[in-house]
Amino acid sequence: MSSPNLYRPTGNVFSGQKEDGSTVKAPLSQTWDLDVFFPGGSGSPGFRAFLDELAARVTRLQEQLEAAQVPASPAELDGWTPLIVECQELVRRLRQAGAFVSCLQAQSMADQEAKLLQGRVSQIAAAFGNATTLLDHQLSQLSDEVFAALLARPEFADVAYPLQERRARAAMQMDPARESLAGDLAVDGYHAWGRLYNELVARIQIPWEEDGKTVYLSAGQAANKLLDPDRAVRTKLFPLWEQAWSEQADLIAEALNHLAGFRIQLYKHRGWDSILTEPLETNRMKAETLEVMWAVIDQNKDIFVEYLNRKARLLGLDRLAWYDVDAPVGESAAKVTYDEAAAFVVEHFGRFSPDMADFARKAFEQRWIEAEDRPGKRPGGFCTSFPLSHQSRIFMTFGGNMDNVFTLAHELGHAYHQSVMNDLPQLAQQYAMNVAETASTFAELLVNDAAVRAARSDEERLALLALKADRAVTFFMNIHARFLFETRFYAERAKGLVPAQRLNELMVEAQKDAFRGALSEYHPHFWASKLHFYITGQPFYNFPYTFGFLFSSGVYARALEEGPAFARRYVELLRDTGRMRVEDLAAKHLGVDLTKPDFWQGAVDVSVADVKQFLALTEK
Repeated sequence: MSSPNLYRPTGNVFSGQKEDGSTVKAPLSQTWDLDVFFPGGSGSPGFRAFLDELAARVTRLQEQLEAAQVPASPAELDGWTPLIVECQELVRRLRQAGAFVSCLQAQSMADQEAKLLQGRVSQIAAAFGNATTLLDHQLSQLSDEVFAALLARPEFADVAYPLQERRARAAMQMDPARESLAGDLAVDGYHAWGRLYNELVARIQIPWEEDGKTVYLSAGQAANKLLDPDRAVRTKLFPLWEQAWSEQADLIAEALNHLAGFRIQLYKHRGWDSILTEPLETNRMKAETLEVMWAVIDQNKDIFVEYLNRKARLLGLDRLAWYDVDAPVGESAAKVTYDEAAAFVVEHFGRFSPDMADFARKAFEQRWIEAEDRPGKRPGGFCTSFPLSHQSRIFMTFGGNMDNVFTLAHELGHAYHQSVMNDLPQLAQQYAMNVAETASTFAELLVNDAAVRAARSDEERLALLALKADRAVTFFMNIHARFLFETRFYAERAKGLVPAQRLNELMVEAQKDAFRGALSEYHPHFWASKLHFYITGQPFYNFPYTFGFLFSSGVYARALEEGPAFARRYVELLRDTGRMRVEDLAAKHLGVDLTKPDFWQGAVDVSVADVKQFLALTEK
C-alpha cells in the first residue's frame, strides 16, 4: 500500500505568475551562477584583475607593517589602527577569491586554468599570512594599557575577542621571521600535497555497466551509488571502489605522510607537545571538552550497536557491511526529485523560522546551488561564502535520495549562518568549524525531525527514524573512527613514514573500535577516499562535526522547549560564534558547562530516543 508523497509541499513554495493570474511551479536550475561574481569562469579577465589588485594591496600592507612602529602610548594608535581595518578588508577579498576558485575546481576537476588560479590565490594568501603574522606580533608587543585603549575604540567593539585571541596566539608561535618562512615554504610544500590529492582524485574512473554499456564513474558519482537502495548495486560497486583507491594508494599515502610530517615539524618548532594543540585552538575549545564528549558517546554506544544489528535483520543480513550502514530502510528509499527536495527543505525550515525559509528559497531561485549529477565534478559537498557579494554557494551532487536532501539542508544551514553575520566586521565573522557545524546540523534536524512528525504511517516513520539514526551513527561511530585513525596515525608518523598497507590496517582497527566490531566488512582505503584528511586549512577535520551535531541537538532541544520565540535567540547565538570560545558561548546562550558530561548526555539522549522509537517499531 503506497503512502502520500511526503516530499511534496503543502503549498506553492516555488511559483511563477501566469498571464491569467494563476501560479505555476517554476523548474529549478541544478547549476550555480558564478558569473555574477566574475564573468567568464576560469578565463575571467575581471578575476585576474581582482587578483592583481589584491596582490598589490597585500604587498603594500606588508610594507606598511614592516615600517610601522609599535604604538607606545594610546595617542600613537591613530596611525597604526588603519592597518587592522585594511587587514579586515583584505580578509574579505581573499575569501571572495578563494571561494571563486574553489567553486571552479569543484565543478570541473579537469579545469587546468582553475588549478593555476588556485596556485595564485595560495601565493597571495601566503603573503597575506606573512603580513598578519607581523600584525599579530605587533599586537602582542602592545603594553596592556595601549591594548586596552585599542579595544576601547568604537570601531573595534565587535572584534575585541578576535584581537585578544590573535594577541594570545602570537605568543604561542615562533618569531615573525620564522613563521613567515614557514608560511612561504608551505605554498609549495604543505599545501601542494593537499593539491596533489585533488589531482589524484580526478584520476579516479570506475568502470560500471549501465544499460548494456560501460560508463566511467567519477569518485563523486560512485560515492552516490554506494547509497543505492539496491544492495546488489552496492555489493558490486564496493570492490571496484576499493580497487580504484588501491591503485592510487601509494601516491595518496605519500601526500598524507608529508602533510602530517609538515605539521609535526612545525609544531615541534613552535614548542607544541600535542598534535591536537592546533585543532583545539582553532576550534576554540578545551581538551577537557573534547575528552568528555567522546567519553559520553562511548558510554552510549551499546544501543547504537543494537540499532545496527536490528537494521541488518530488517535488510535480511546477519551483520551490516560498511556499505550497508547508510542503506535506506523502508519507503524513503524512493527517489526524490530536486524540486521536491528543495520544496521539502524550504517548508520545514519555515516551521521554525520564516526568515530561514525565505533565505533558502532565495538560494534555490537565485542559483546558489550546484547539484547536477554529471561526470568530472569533485566528490562531496561544501558551502563557501562570497563576503563582498553577501552571497554563498553550495556544492553537491544530487542523486535523488534522502541523504542528498539532508545534505541540501546541511549546506543551507551553513549559508544561513553566514547570512546572519554579514553585517559584522570581518574578524567577528571568523567562527570555528565546530560551531559552523552547529548551524548546518541544526538545519538537518529541522528537516529530519519535522519529517518524522509528519509521517502518515508507521512504515514511513520507520524509514525516517532510520535516517535519523544513521546520522547519529555517522557522528558517533564513523567520525569517531576518523578521529581514532588520525590520532594513531600521527603517533606512528612521528617515528617515520607510514606505508599504505599500514594505513589500511590502522583504518580498519579504528573502524572496528568505533563500531564495536558490529560490521562484517570494513573500508580499508577510507583514509584514501576521504577528502577531509587532506584539507590543509583544518587539521583533524572530524571531531568538529560530532561537536556540531551534539551541540545543535542541545540547541534544538532548547528550541522545542521554548517554541518560536527561540528563533531570534538562535540568531543571536550564531552571531556570537565568531566572538567567543565554545565553552563561553554555551554558558551565555544555554547556561551549560561543556566540560561536564550532563550537557553531552542530554544531547546524546536526543538520538537515543530516535533509536528507541525505531527499535520499538521493529520489535515484531
